Amino acid sequence: MNGKGSGPLVVAPYHSHMIRDSLASAIRTALGSLGVDAPSEISLERPRNAEHGDWSSNVALAVAKTAGRNPRELAGSLAELLGSGAVPHVTAVEIAGPGFLNFRLADTWLHDVLTNAVVSGPDQFGRVDLGHGRTVNVEFVSANPTGPLHAGHGRGACFGDSLARILGWAGYVPNTEFYVNDRGTQIATYAASLVARRAGEQPPEGGYVGQYIIDWAAEMPADADPVEWGLVKAHDYQVATLAALNIRFDRWSSERELVASGAMEVALESLRAGGYIYELDGATWLRTTDFGDDKDRVLIRSDGQPTYFMPDIAYHLDKFNRGSLLINVLGADHHGYVARMKAAVQALGHEPDDLDIVIGQQVMLMRDGVEVKLSKRSGDIIELQDVIDEVGVDSTRFTYLLQSMDTRQVFDMGVVVKQSMDNPVFYVQYAHARVCAIQRQAVERGVVRGPLGDTDLSLLSHQRELDVLRVLYQLPDAVRMAATDRAPHKITTWVRELAGVFHSFYHDCYVMGDGVSAESTQARLWLVESARVGLVVGLTLLGVSTPEKM
Repeated sequence: MNGKGSGPLVVAPYHSHMIRDSLASAIRTALGSLGVDAPSEISLERPRNAEHGDWSSNVALAVAKTAGRNPRELAGSLAELLGSGAVPHVTAVEIAGPGFLNFRLADTWLHDVLTNAVVSGPDQFGRVDLGHGRTVNVEFVSANPTGPLHAGHGRGACFGDSLARILGWAGYVPNTEFYVNDRGTQIATYAASLVARRAGEQPPEGGYVGQYIIDWAAEMPADADPVEWGLVKAHDYQVATLAALNIRFDRWSSERELVASGAMEVALESLRAGGYIYELDGATWLRTTDFGDDKDRVLIRSDGQPTYFMPDIAYHLDKFNRGSLLINVLGADHHGYVARMKAAVQALGHEPDDLDIVIGQQVMLMRDGVEVKLSKRSGDIIELQDVIDEVGVDSTRFTYLLQSMDTRQVFDMGVVVKQSMDNPVFYVQYAHARVCAIQRQAVERGVVRGPLGDTDLSLLSHQRELDVLRVLYQLPDAVRMAATDRAPHKITTWVRELAGVFHSFYHDCYVMGDGVSAESTQARLWLVESARVGLVVGLTLLGVSTPEKM
């Protein structure tokens, strides 16, 4: 069939924020009317060159061989059907090369994006149902309770918190967790260091140093248990630092409590029942090589003591009670941990993809291009609290979220404290402040924004106006990619782009004043409101505030 006389093309109803789905549905319906089986996914891309249209598809090339059709001829038949006015907003469908379909759309599709943004509001705009309500446990920071959090912990903290926010926006049910490693030799060494400093002595060999140990030891009562007092002190200090970054965990899991509960025995029995345990040289081993690890791992040493791996396995078994998907955010020194932990998860009866481990790279702190010297307070670390105190909460969070976690980051504190457009967080927050300034100015002038339904959005035809709407349209895709790739920096990139196009709109398009009609003012006030919604969503997902004045 060539499409002639095949009857009217009926497509699914159009949803303003899903033009791609609308086009895909129309293509699928058109293929069916031509007697051609549609592929499971219809490829649609935004051409890099605007001259090639608004959307492009290679579907004719993809199905032509199976359908026994010439791809360009098939593309012609599809273009005839799809260009008949049955697809909302499509003004033309053109054939390119050996059989590509290029779609040209009227500006009305972008006006629908505006409507979707303001009707959805900052509580709903950009949400996607990627997770379908799946529970996900996000564990991050999990620093030893032996001292303050350092600048490196800050990157993982901001990443994990933002990722959980994004997962919630993408249809998952997230819960956040901090694993407190409150047992083992490091705790005994920490307590011994406090006792030594309280007595005016040097810490034992391999002990903890830094001014914080001296300060904390001076606070420790003479009759206090140094282990218990030290654990509470470090925990409270870490909680306060994270709270300063607007990070609060749903759960703090104690390793001591986990072990005392018998969780290790439960995990060991589960592994034994699966046939993955064996004894050798008096030790108990796990057959992690059955799942791709480079060697089997010892769980219980010949002296009867568990290795660090054993309580970790028990902890992951416990975490599956709080999420069917586990995400661990770990430091750069944990690469060797990934294969063995994924093997253990499989031995426990879960799929390897039920555990996702994100490894973060190191952070170098700079000030105006010069590396920051070690903190006098801590001796061997740069405290995260010091970073927050110097550059502020918003700059700290936004800067940590500028790059992918798998890249080494340079954090220049001299740049992020400047009130200038060179400061990334200032650049974005200033866009929101400009939105609020326009809305205040309208109130001061007595300009009332009328109902959206009575506003002529077709007046929004300036390139700067349309650029704002094009970026707003991309938010659901940005959320989807950020959630799928565990990449909050994709939201950072998106909100910076939105701020950029809004700043350009602000400079080139007056909202009110001489030469601007009342009708254009109304349309642009709604455009400004849609930009506000997008900026609020983006910054909220990053955990950054939205100031009304700068």
